[in-house]
Amino acid sequence: QVQLVESGGGLVQAGGSLRLSCTASGLTFGNYNMGWFRQAPGKEREWVSCISRPGGSTSYTNSVQGRFTISRDNAKNTLYLQMNSLKPEDTAMYYCAASFLYCPVNGQQYNYWGQGTQVTVSS
Repeated sequence: QVQLVESGGGLVQAGGSLRLSCTASGLTFGNYNMGWFRQAPGKEREWVSCISRPGGSTSYTNSVQGRFTISRDNAKNTLYLQMNSLKPEDTAMYYCAASFLYCPVNGQQYNYWGQGTQVTVSS
């Protein structure tokens, strides 16, 4: 059974940092491109970032470029999202997802999803 389990969310003041983790089991982690999405209350799910299977290629949505860094450790079956200079508009539930495709922004092209971790940024 495939599981993606996010952790690391919490409450932080604006300007602060958090590091999210996503630990995978039940799949060959290194075979999947990985992505982070987020969904704020009352808003549609938004693609945030993605990383290729070996980790050499990354991409970010404009609003987080320069503040967030995606990375992965295939030996630990773990995906990360380092979030710096957080803003109140970053408040959302953050989800990790796995895809055979490289960096689709359409969530329907991801094969597996985690349950999410809440990030709340206070002003």
